Order: sequence, then C-alpha cells, then structure tokens
Amino acid sequence: MIDFSKFHLDNGLTVIVHEDHKSPVVAVSMWYHVGSANEPPGKTGFAHLFEHLMFSGSEHHRSSYFRPFELIGATDQNGTTWFDRTNYFETVPSTALDVALWMESDRMGHLLDAIGQQELDTQRGVVQNEKRQNENQPYGRSMENIQLHAFPANHPYQHTTIGSMADLEAASLDDVKQWFRDYYGAANTVLVLAGDITPAMAREKAERYFGHISSGPSVIRPASWIAPRQVSTRGTLADHVPQVRMVKEWNVPPMGHKDVLLLELAAWVLGGGTTSRMYQRLVYRDGLADSVSIGVQSLALVSMFMLEVGVRQGVDPALVEAAIAEEWSIFLKDGPTEDELARAKAVLHLSFVSQTEKVGGFGGKAAILAQGELYRGDPAAYRIDLARRDAATTVSVLAAARQWIAQGDYTLTVVPAIADQATTDSTADQGLPAVPDKPAAVIVPVREFARAESKVDRSAGVPSVERFPELTFPAVQRGRLKNGIEVVLAERHAIPMVQVQLQFDAGFAADRRHQLGLSRMTGSMLDQGTLSLDSVQIAKQQQRLGAQLGVSMGLDTSNVGVNALSSSLVGALELLADMVRHPAFREADFERQRALALAAIQRERSQPGSFGGRVLPPLLYGKDHAYGIPFSGIGTGASVNALTTDDLHAFHRVWIRPDNATILVVGDTRLDALLTLLDTVFGDWIAPEVPRPHKNLAYVQDRIAPRVLLVHRPDALQSHISAVNVAPPTSSPGYTAMRLANTTFGGTFTSRLNMNLREDKRWSYGARSNLGDAIGQRLLTVSAPVQTDKTAESMREMLREMEAIASDRPPTQDEIDKVKMQGLRMLPGSYESSAAVLQTLCTNKLYGRPDDYALALSQRLEGLTVAQVAAAAGELFSSEAFTWLIEGDLSKIETPVRSLRLGEVSVLDVAEEG
Repeated sequence: MIDFSKFHLDNGLTVIVHEDHKSPVVAVSMWYHVGSANEPPGKTGFAHLFEHLMFSGSEHHRSSYFRPFELIGATDQNGTTWFDRTNYFETVPSTALDVALWMESDRMGHLLDAIGQQELDTQRGVVQNEKRQNENQPYGRSMENIQLHAFPANHPYQHTTIGSMADLEAASLDDVKQWFRDYYGAANTVLVLAGDITPAMAREKAERYFGHISSGPSVIRPASWIAPRQVSTRGTLADHVPQVRMVKEWNVPPMGHKDVLLLELAAWVLGGGTTSRMYQRLVYRDGLADSVSIGVQSLALVSMFMLEVGVRQGVDPALVEAAIAEEWSIFLKDGPTEDELARAKAVLHLSFVSQTEKVGGFGGKAAILAQGELYRGDPAAYRIDLARRDAATTVSVLAAARQWIAQGDYTLTVVPAIADQATTDSTADQGLPAVPDKPAAVIVPVREFARAESKVDRSAGVPSVERFPELTFPAVQRGRLKNGIEVVLAERHAIPMVQVQLQFDAGFAADRRHQLGLSRMTGSMLDQGTLSLDSVQIAKQQQRLGAQLGVSMGLDTSNVGVNALSSSLVGALELLADMVRHPAFREADFERQRALALAAIQRERSQPGSFGGRVLPPLLYGKDHAYGIPFSGIGTGASVNALTTDDLHAFHRVWIRPDNATILVVGDTRLDALLTLLDTVFGDWIAPEVPRPHKNLAYVQDRIAPRVLLVHRPDALQSHISAVNVAPPTSSPGYTAMRLANTTFGGTFTSRLNMNLREDKRWSYGARSNLGDAIGQRLLTVSAPVQTDKTAESMREMLREMEAIASDRPPTQDEIDKVKMQGLRMLPGSYESSAAVLQTLCTNKLYGRPDDYALALSQRLEGLTVAQVAAAAGELFSSEAFTWLIEGDLSKIETPVRSLRLGEVSVLDVAEEG
C-alpha cells in the first residue's frame, strides 16, 4: 500500500505527502484539474498550448524553465495535457526541493506578466510542429477520426487534445491569459510530494511557497457523460500507411465506475497478449493479422474500450471483421474462464507493483495518488480498484461486457493511400448529432480566501543549493555457477521483485551478411516454444507466476531475462532456463514470426526516422562490417525470407551458450540463495565444442566529403532530417569528453541545437543529437523533424551549429559546468529503479568497466578540461564527414535542398530498399 497524508492550504490547494526514504530524492507533481474537455468550440488545443507556455519562464525567472532543473540534476521532468488534466512533474535531489517548489509556485502565482506575444508565438509554432510530427507518422491521424465519430457533436471529448491548426492560429494573448485566470488557481490544483520528505516538512514548504497564491474563481467542470451508442457506425481513412489497420471503439463508463475494472479484465482476456482470444484466433490460428491489442482508456467523463488489429498484407479486412465478431459473440455468451481471469489478475497485479517502485515520473506513486485525488477526491482510490479487481468473478466480468461492449462500436479502417494521393476520410457522418440531454456542467465553488503575504523574497531569484546528496549505488556481489557462468548481483529490497538477465556476446553484429535478421529472429523464437512447452503454455505459465519474461536484442548483445515477484522466483527461473536452453524452433511458430518480421520491416520503411536506421549503417560502415546492417536488427525482406529453422538452431548453438553468458541480477534476494537456485537450473548446462565466429569490427575511415540522400514521402506534413557519422567506440579514452560535447550540442532541452530550431526559430518540435553506444565505432546522429517549408533553412542552421561547435565557437566553461553538474546531480534519481541499476551492471560488463563506474563519475568529470571537451566536439562534429538523409515531399523540398550544395545528392527509392 502507498501510505500518505493529506491536507489543504487556506487557498484551497490540496497537498498529498508520501514518505519513501530509499533514495535521496523527492517527486514533485502538480496536477491542475483542466484539460481539453474544458475547451469551448473555437478554442481547441488551448489546454495543451498553455502547458507549453508554462515552460517559457515566469515573472521572477524570465528564461527557459528547464535550465535551473538541469543544474540541480532533475530527472523524470515533463509536462503533459490530457482530456481532464494538465500535469507538471519532476524528481529532484531532496536537498534541492526548494528550487522545484520555488519554480512551480512562481509560475502558478506569478506568470501572466511574463507571457507576451513573443512567448505565445514561439510556443504556438512549437505546438503546431508537434501536431505535424504526430500526424506525419503512419496512423497518426486515426485518433482524431475516432474521437470525431465516437462522441456526440457537443461532447467534451469530441476533439483531440492538441486541437486544430485553425484554433491554435487564432489564439490571442488575451485568450491564453484568461485561460490561466480561469483554471490555474490554487483551489483547482493537487500537489503531491513523494519521496525523501516528511509531512511536517511538506506542510511548512507548501505554506511558504504556495500559501499566498490566489484560490482562483469557481470552476465549471463537465459532467460525466458516457453517451453509449445503440448502433454501430463505421468509416474509412486513406493514409500513407504500410498495411490496413482496423480499430473498434466502444464508449464505456468513466474511471471510478464499478464496471471499469471488470472491463479491463475483459479486455485483457480478449486482447491482452499472445494468450488472448483475439491474438490466438487472428494471429495464431487463422493468420489474418500481424498484431492485436485491446485495452481500456480510462478517463474522467467516459472511458474508451478499444480494439486495434494490424491486418496482414493481402488479407481481406472483411475476413478479419468476421473472425472478430465470432470471437466477440463467443465471449459475450460464455465469458472468461476461471484460468483466464486468474491470469489476468496476476499480470495486472505485477504491473501495479512495478509501477510503485518509483516515486515520480509518468506512472510512479505520486501519479497514482494525484490521479485518485483529482478525479475521485481520494488519493487511496487505487485501493478500491485493487479490491474490485480481486473480487471480480467470471460472472461479473461477463455481465459488464454484455452491458457495455455488446453493441454500438465505431469501426475505423485505415487503408494505404495510393502513391502521391492525399489522405482522405470517407466517413459519411461528421460526428453524431448533438444530444439534447447532455448532462449539466458541475460548478465547483471556491470559498473566500484572504490572500496572504508571500513568505518568499522572490527578488533574489531561484534559491541556491548548498549541498547535494551523495550517490548510493548498491554493493555489487559476484559468484560463479558450477559450470563457470559468472553471476553479478545488486541487492534491492524496497519491493518484493527480482530482475534477472542473461547477457550473451551476440546481438545483431553476430548476423552474417546473407542472414541479416537471424539474431533477432532467434531471440523472438525463444518464448515461442521449448521441447516440453508450446508458446501458449509458456505465456500462461509466466502469467500464473506473476512473472514477465523478455528477450531484448542489441547491436552487440543478446539478452534474455525475467522480472518476477520474489515469491515466484523459483518457478520463473525454471521457466527462463527451459526457454534459453531448450528452444524448439517449430516450423509453424517460425512461419508466424517470419510474417511478423516482414510486417515490421514494412512499418520501418514507412516511418520517417526509422527508415534512416535501415539505409544509413550499410553506407557508413560498409556491407562487410558487422555494423553495416539495419540497426533495428530486423534484416531485409530477402534475408528474412531466406532464413530456415536450421539457421536458428545453428545460431543458438554457436552464440546462446554458457561460456558466452553472464547472469546479472537486481532485487529482493541474497547471493547464496540465488546461486543455489541458478545452479539448479543452469549449473549443468555444458558448452558446445563449436567455436564462436569472429565479428568484423574493423576501423572505418571518415568520409572526406559530405553527401545528401533524399527520400520522397508524398504529402508529408514535415521533413525528417538526419545527419549521421561514425564516432569512436564507447570504451575509447575520450568517452566522457565526447559525452559532454554531445550533450552541449544537442543532448538536452537547453542544448544549442534544440534552442535554435525549436525555441528560437519555431521550425521543429524538437532537435537533438544522439551518441549511441557500441563495442566498435558507434553512430552519431543529429536529427530534427521540421516543417516542410523550412527544410533547407533547417539544414543550414544544423550545419552552422555543427561547424561552430567544432571550430570557432567550441563548448564554453559555462556550458561544460552545467553539463557536469547535471550529470552528477541527477545520479541519485537516475538509480531509483532496479531496472536502471540492472542496466548499469549490464553496460559495465559489456564495456569492461569497474563496479564503481557510477560512483567514480565525479572524479572523471572533474578531471576534464575545456580544451578536452572542445577537442572532442571538433572530432565529433566535423561537418565534412556527415551523411545527410532528408525524408519529405520532394516536390516541395528537393530544389531548395540541392541549392545548399552540401555535397553529392542522390534520391533513394523506398520501394527498392530491402
């Protein structure tokens, strides 16, 4: 259970406090009870636009909101807008809590004078580019269509949160300021402080920083309105997508209703994973689909029960719909079985326990408490939900399903548009007609509040922080199994869970040239059947155990692991060992996975940005290099079609073996007990005599001239720009200096590149540079999705920034100090989760780092000089060596891009890529 205390300030601000002293951090979570549901006609997108304005600065801090948080090492920082709320959150070192509360209270109580036309125009441009970026993705326009046709014309959920371009363009300064006055009062807000804090401290600080802020006016809040449909309706959307996708939506009760948890259980049984009825029917049995998912989007006024199916290439969607209808009818007749219901409960319980490990972020304990209070007036509302889930029966789940999902779906079929054809929406109706009996809005009154004097002298600016907590990293323990496998353990006892990962020196780089995709295909088959269990039995067994098996493939490693409740560890390890040691690689399972891989290749080719990961590595490394492959590891259509089960057996025999493995563990266990368990399941595993092949990681010379590749994306709403080059390996001596140089250039919100293209020019939602990790030379990628009419100008700015940091404007002492401080001060928050600790154990092993690598970061950073970071920037960003890939509508961008004369220009045909 999540213990908490709750109190109210005189101005109506609700404060919830949760103590958790396992890490020296505090999650600060501000939830304002306003979202897109509050927007009147003609003002769609206002809630989200204002969220962006809240990051522009306040009256006493007139610059980027992110910089003070970067300086104190904040983690999990963001802001989001949804139908019924806007939230802002960050996790900060406990000694820097005053900074976070000062900043949050300054923008809550002292914002309006800091918002001018320039700030509005900047964030309007950023939001419009965010909208273009979202809609430029395959299926990115689907949700707008669904909301439009699922709800009555005057329903608060009938429009998307991001709004329309016209309404965003029409937003005036007076409009957005009035939005703030109407909804951003203290009485309409919940503040959650979770972590290394006490209720007494929380009360004192809340009074000090927020006690003087106005309550705000009474709020008019939309009433719950399910608006269930009695008849089915449908529509078709033609878009630039790789395959047909079918979506069905039912309007069901809002969060807090007794049936929502029952419907979540029904959704899991019908489409919650590979063992679900729809997945088994559509993917396994009939081979009609490549993907199936069913879930409930739980919202305050009405929830959305949604089914989504990726129709296999060449399959008639009518066959898919007929199969769905048949399975739906069977479920509505008989309901779930006792076993299905028990497994659903176990899986959802594991998910909740995992969510409670962190205090903040998108789904930590602070978010759980805030959501309960904001929507249901009770931070402990999650306990009601857990109890209802535990009490659910097959009879109650069936009754809820019959009431809410037996009729009245809206079905959207998204189909591939013809080449060079604009997207079209052929849905006949433009939303359902207005319903006369729309529930009356609820007026939430605010009691009188005698505004108090501020207890903070804000003229002095953001508070200073005298000290920061030291990083505490769990002690690393080691042992060996009887067959020599090394075991590395970091104990963590905060929650009753254990994470185990087997790391093999394999990965995509182990693929041979004519067998691209083999390592990933082999990994995808490990949970598809052992000599004694089939894929469904494996999946059901882990569900009953409350465990989660997973296979993850990287460039240099193949990883197989399990997350399990401590009470289920024995059974989970037995299942893991069977999966790793005795894969069956049955032909039927292989053909199903082959079809899924081919569909994934098509999705990659259609996805702006992902396509670059396919075509650029072979050009940069050469086709004989181990890294000269599509970086997702999925291979090409030709290579995947050529694979056989014999290839999988051979790969497993050569690479997935005990003398090539390390077992890394984090969680609620002890070394002696762990070694005993692991020896039982892995200790008698004998290595084969066949040697492991050599990976070709030969050194790649830099290019001496840039080149430009163009890809035609008809009707694209944006252009996606990537500039890519190779950089020295992760284990090279200059790693830390390169990391700082890259972070300064494009690794944070306030980096040079992002501030230029997003905040200054308003041409992009976000521009960044990413320095990957690898045993061999790694990829450096500079990227930005930009509005189409600014493609060439954006390339010019990216090039100018690269040349500047590499030569005449190298990283400054101030920039380097900021990055150093951020890197050091965010460490306590970075290692709050067991997954983060496990990741460090894995990378330490992979790159030959000492156990105290994280603890010794301070020494490494302090030893760096400005000259060393500048030299690293010069090595990384020398523009002559970069390969540019521009994906967009060439009818609009080709001529301006060619006129830049960056280098040799060629056009790639997506249809010819493997």
